[in-house]
Amino acid sequence: MRNQEQREAVYVSSSDKIFFSEYRRHEPLDAIERAARLDPETVILNKFEDRAYNRTRFTLVSYVVHDSRVSAIYSPLQQTVLTMVEAAYGTINLALHSCMHPRLGAVDDIVLHPLARASLDEAAWLAKAIAADIGHRFQVFLYGAAHPTGKALDNIRRELGYYRPNFMGNQWAGWALPEVLSVKPDEGPTRVSRARGITMIRACPWVGLYNVPIMSTDVSVARRIARMVSARRGGLLMVEMLAAQDGLDVKQGYFTDSSPEMILHKYLNLISADRAS
Repeated sequence: MRNQEQREAVYVSSSDKIFFSEYRRHEPLDAIERAARLDPETVILNKFEDRAYNRTRFTLVSYVVHDSRVSAIYSPLQQTVLTMVEAAYGTINLALHSCMHPRLGAVDDIVLHPLARASLDEAAWLAKAIAADIGHRFQVFLYGAAHPTGKALDNIRRELGYYRPNFMGNQWAGWALPEVLSVKPDEGPTRVSRARGITMIRACPWVGLYNVPIMSTDVSVARRIARMVSARRGGLLMVEMLAAQDGLDVKQGYFTDSSPEMILHKYLNLISADRAS
């Protein structure tokens, strides 16, 4: 951090998860990771590469500076995320992208979580600041605590046709929507670049991401099970039982990220070692 006075004025800030629509090509991911490491005050705590979904998620952590009224005024995450987004836009062409998971943009989703003494309001402030930066040229939809009404993600996705595959049954390829959006974005113009797509940005409490592989080629069955075990309708313990009813096997589930406690512990250890050196 820049000096002792600032160190005393900062709180541990948001953890930032960024989902990029690329796994198969090393060039864009290397460029994005180099961009993430330009500022030593932002730390990459996790990188999850998903072969089947053809996407990669980076988890980063940094701090927030407050003014005398304890209002958030600065975080290194803001510039780091923008630099990563620019690297992605320069190397990922959504028109050439295909996968078996819905997506809407080369930079598909950016999620801000508060950690330690940081608040959800601070995460929302940072989410909106990042949205304004990206919105100078590209489309951004806000949701969760970053949206004025707390709009839900699934509502926006349904409005945009996110859940409708456009290629070979259960595959998404290229930009699947019209170039002029029917729904006005929160930031940016209504005409979309087919190479970039749109970006979703939200602020919310920590969400643990957990994958459960269901061994089936019938997407409709998997979707039905997913709906029944969502946070609104059930729990993960139901997956094996529901799959068995359809004669399906379920592989061992797995978390795709660390817990917030582990993320915070790793971050504090890294910055403590940096200060000591």
